[in-house]
Amino acid sequence: MHIRLHFMKKKTTSSADPLLRQLCEIHAPSGQEAPLRDFLLHYVAKEKKKWKYKPTLYYGEGFQDCLVMSFGKPRTAIFAHMDSIGFTVRYQNQLLSIGSPDAETGTLLVGKDSLGEIACTLNYDADNHAFYSFGRAIDRGTSLTYKVHFSETQEYIQSAYLDNRLGVYNALKVAETLKDGVIVFSCWEEHGGGSVGYLADFIYRKWKVRQALISDITWVTDGVHHGQGVVVSLRDRNLPRKIFLDRVIRILQKKKILHQWEVEGIGSSDGGELQRSPLPIDWCFIGAAEQGAHTPHERVHKADIQSMIRAYQELMKEL
Repeated sequence: MHIRLHFMKKKTTSSADPLLRQLCEIHAPSGQEAPLRDFLLHYVAKEKKKWKYKPTLYYGEGFQDCLVMSFGKPRTAIFAHMDSIGFTVRYQNQLLSIGSPDAETGTLLVGKDSLGEIACTLNYDADNHAFYSFGRAIDRGTSLTYKVHFSETQEYIQSAYLDNRLGVYNALKVAETLKDGVIVFSCWEEHGGGSVGYLADFIYRKWKVRQALISDITWVTDGVHHGQGVVVSLRDRNLPRKIFLDRVIRILQKKKILHQWEVEGIGSSDGGELQRSPLPIDWCFIGAAEQGAHTPHERVHKADIQSMIRAYQELMKEL
């Protein structure tokens, strides 16, 4: 079941923000998020003078490669995972999946090892085991990710790793005007999680934050469509608390923000880790829908990105 709020939509003609492309191109698969964390630290240091309110940053010892950014007196947290799917080099030319990549034979993979830059080709054997084709052996343990080919049309953006660099981008856009709130950039989400528990404990103990929005990307399905607004997930493999979901939906309806409802029985997010934690933190997954999840060609409608940003801006004020 989903809801559509009907009002005249402006035709989307603006070009994509270069920041989104930069984020997509950073090599940061699960377990190797430090390059993206460092990019964010540099970006915030440069841009925060333009923001309406100034953040306090928490990172380093005790946070592994994660980053927490607080504003004012936080009541609500935004969780955005930094990591992407990819591959790890095993023995000979074998590859192991990081998360659940979904790519065709011939896909270009990139990385770097002790001998330098890598641009190799993904292949599969008769048993569907992944391996690489390259002119030399690649160091064991090297991570490889899709070569990013970022493109756009009048209505769509297409790139590898919109999941979840678009969720990170959304959080940075909200930060520009955020008065009270905390933004949590987490790790390992694509490969089983592991950071959200201690991050949730930190924000709960420091500010008594008891509610969270999951800034992540979901799927186009038979009930969720491009160009019909940001998606509010009523459930996936996990079940958020309905009282909190109802509050979120009432705010979106009051503000006349175009949105859809999603109901799924599979999939998870940082919200699943919050639900399994011992902390009383309500959560709701809210994100744009994409086609081609975990492929090199993820595609999102520009109007849904705009809807996502506006939804988060209003929810962080009202919740």
